[in-house]
Amino acid sequence: MKKSEFFNSWANLHGGAQVKGIVRAWLEISFLLCKPLAVLRVSPNALSIFGLLLGIGLVVSIESNWAIAFLVFSLIADGIDGSLAILTGKVSRWGALLDGFIDRIVEALWAFSLYLLGAPYQLVLIAWLGAFLQEYMRSRAASLGVTQLGVVTIGERPIRASILFIALVARAVDMDLVTLLSQIWAVLQVISLFTVLNFLRPLLQQSQR
Repeated sequence: MKKSEFFNSWANLHGGAQVKGIVRAWLEISFLLCKPLAVLRVSPNALSIFGLLLGIGLVVSIESNWAIAFLVFSLIADGIDGSLAILTGKVSRWGALLDGFIDRIVEALWAFSLYLLGAPYQLVLIAWLGAFLQEYMRSRAASLGVTQLGVVTIGERPIRASILFIALVARAVDMDLVTLLSQIWAVLQVISLFTVLNFLRPLLQQSQR
């Protein structure tokens, strides 16, 4: 599969999302990472499950700097499983369901990790709930027939992972930023939640006419 075909397939599967900026940069990376995995015939679903195991490893190793590595590789595995499915022609409803299910579990593990680092549980709960509802609304809208789900918010998964990554690195160098970072995460998720709501409302109202 050519790179241009890969980009077009990804955009079609994500509600016509535009492949540009940071999204394009990530897809460029995932395309390169998936090439050898496709040759080795690695299953996209197996990669999703491996990402979940890495997420569990993050929580287990939260007291050590190994948590940074677990987070990074968990994000990579989770980020390229869908790309691998596109590249290998193994896109399926079951794979999409499994991927979404694991995504939500891993994000809960990220939030729990932030709590274990010392973040106030109220902020962690707001951040996690905002992210969960944002993804739930996208999924629910798709089930209602909305196909234009290409809105990109300021609180997407890479941003969520980046906040936890900064918190882990700060802890490694004896900097206490966890409360500030949890506040930022919570605010970003609330803003993102309303961004998705405002984007979907006219589309759903229009579909009723």
